[in-house]
Amino acid sequence: MKFTIYGKNMHVSDGLKETLKKKFEKFDRYFDKETEVYATFSKEKNAQMLEVTIPMGKTILRAEERSEDMAGSIEAVVDKLEGQLRKHKTKLQKRYANEPLKFNFDALESEEEDEADMPKVVRTKKFAVKPMSVEEATMQMELLGHDFFVFLNAETEDVNVVYARKDGNFGLIEPLF
Repeated sequence: MKFTIYGKNMHVSDGLKETLKKKFEKFDRYFDKETEVYATFSKEKNAQMLEVTIPMGKTILRAEERSEDMAGSIEAVVDKLEGQLRKHKTKLQKRYANEPLKFNFDALESEEEDEADMPKVVRTKKFAVKPMSVEEATMQMELLGHDFFVFLNAETEDVNVVYARKDGNFGLIEPLF
């Protein structure tokens, strides 16, 4: 696996990098040597945070954890990623059945999947998207008390999504076609 490691609001020591790589050795049996792993270490107040992203063709595997120490965050991210792989093994196999993928499904134990336990779409909602600015969309989202709002961006004429971030700010999702 090829690692790209970033530090946000902190310096990432060589020891921390080695710890991350050592913990990710368990994924060597699933991924080939060319698989990219993007890790971002960050520090916010008293929390140590790690975000890991692994692009897998059309799918992106991602986990984020925060704890009091970085070793705890690394361990939690590894566990979360392995759980995601186990949980979605069958779906990933079906999705990539006819494509060459740098992933070994045979090495992965699958969790027993019960169709009743799998989340499903239980409601569909249709609404007209109105052209508006990003500022109008954030105001509308707040007025409705929602965490996100879908709208037609008046500037770009594309469908966009604004969402409330945990830090109190807003995010904007702009699709690329």
